[in-house]
Amino acid sequence: MKRLVVLGGGESGVGAALLGKAKGYQVFVSDFGKIKENYKNVLKHYEIEWEDGGHTEANILNADVVMKSPGIPDKAPIVKQLKANGVKIVSELEFASQFTNATIIGITGSNGKTTTATLTHHILKQELNVGLSGNIGDSFAKQILDYNYPNYVLEISSFQLDDIEHFRPHIAVITNITPDHLDRYDYKFENYIASKFRIAMNQTAQDYLIYDADDEVIEVWLKAHPVQSTLLPFSLKKDLENGTCIENENIKITIDNNQITMPVKDISLQGNHNIKNAMAASTVAHLLKIRKQTIRESLENFQGVEHRLEQVLKINKVNYINDSKATNVNATYYALESMDAPTVWIVGGQDKGNDYRELYPFVNEKVKAIICLGVDNSKIIDAFNGMVDVMVETQFMSEAVKIAYKIAEPGDNVLLSPACASFDLFENYEDRGRQFKQAVRNL
Repeated sequence: MKRLVVLGGGESGVGAALLGKAKGYQVFVSDFGKIKENYKNVLKHYEIEWEDGGHTEANILNADVVMKSPGIPDKAPIVKQLKANGVKIVSELEFASQFTNATIIGITGSNGKTTTATLTHHILKQELNVGLSGNIGDSFAKQILDYNYPNYVLEISSFQLDDIEHFRPHIAVITNITPDHLDRYDYKFENYIASKFRIAMNQTAQDYLIYDADDEVIEVWLKAHPVQSTLLPFSLKKDLENGTCIENENIKITIDNNQITMPVKDISLQGNHNIKNAMAASTVAHLLKIRKQTIRESLENFQGVEHRLEQVLKINKVNYINDSKATNVNATYYALESMDAPTVWIVGGQDKGNDYRELYPFVNEKVKAIICLGVDNSKIIDAFNGMVDVMVETQFMSEAVKIAYKIAEPGDNVLLSPACASFDLFENYEDRGRQFKQAVRNL
C-alpha cells in the first residue's frame, strides 16, 4: 500500500487526504500549525491519521509521495529534509489531476485570476457541467471525489505550479505578470515569471495558451521561451488576427476564422482590467463552443467577486469600498485607477517586497488621506511621506474605519486596498475584508 503524507491540514490538504484514502493510499496528515476544528472532524470521521502543532519526521520521511500545501515554502526544514531524502513532493493539482479525465481550464496571473476564473465558470455553467476550484472554493481533489465533473475551471497560484510534474490544462490562461511573492522567489522576478509559465510546460499543440499581449513581461518571456501550445492573445491596444481585441467599441474574438463580437459597454464589470478579464473568459467560452448569446448575457449579468472592489455601503454620501483581495501593489494600482472621487485609502499589512512607486501618480491625484493598517508601516510611511495631508497608523480595523469616517466628507470614497498580505493582523484577506464590512456596518 502506497503511503501519502499530506503537509498542511487546510482545504487542499484535507481534500487530497480524502481522495488519497478513496484511491487506496495509506494517508497521514501533518500540520506545523493548528488544524481547524471542522477539518479535524472530517479527518476523524474518515479515520485518517493526523497531527498538528509540529511534524513527526518518522511518520513523514517514509512517504511514497508528499502532497504539500501551497502555503509551505521550500525553505521549511521538513521540506528540505524530504528533498534531501529524494521523496517526491507534489501539489494538490498534480496529485488530484491523475484521477480525472476532465477538460481542465487553468487560470493564473498576478491579478485578476479570481475574477477571470469566477467569470469563466459563470459563462460555462450555463451550458456545461463544470466545477470551479484550485485557489477558490472547495478543493479540486474533493470535487473529483464527490462530483467528478467533466470540466473544471481552476484558479492556480504560482505556489501550486511550483510542485507540478505532469499537470496539463487543455486551456491555460495567464492574465498578467507583475512582481508579487518575491519573498518566496529569492527576490528574483525571473524566478516568479518562470513559475507562472509552468502552467504551459506540459501543453501540446492541441492545447491553448490565452494571455495578455499588452503585458510586456509575458511577451518578452514567450519570445525567449516558446511554448508548444496554440497561442491566443488578447489585447486592448493591438489588432489581432487570431485572438481577442477591441474593434469599434466591441470585443472581437477570432479563432481560426470563426468570429464573434459583443459591445464593451454591456459588460457588467467596468474598468480596463475587467475588460481584459472578460476577454480572457469569453475566449475560453468561444473555444469550448459556448453560444454567443450565452456569453453575452453572462458578461452582462455577472456580479463580481467578494473582496474585489466590492461596494459595501454609502454613509453620509461617502462610499465604502472593500478591496481586501488586493494583496499586491498592482491590484491596488487598478483600485486607485478606478477611483473617481477624493479617496481615504486604508493600506498595509505584510509586505512582500513591494515597490510603491507606480502608485505615486494616483496618490498625488486622488488620495486625500492614508490610514496605515499593519504591524510595521515604516515602508509605506517612507514611500508616501509628504504626498498627503493626513497619515495615521493603527492596528485595529474598527479604529481604521472610525478614523476614515471622521476624515471623509460627502462625495468621498473610503477604500480598503491593502497592497500587502493580511497575515500580520488577520487570518487571511477574507477575514480582513469581512472585518472591514462589519466595521462599516457598525458606523
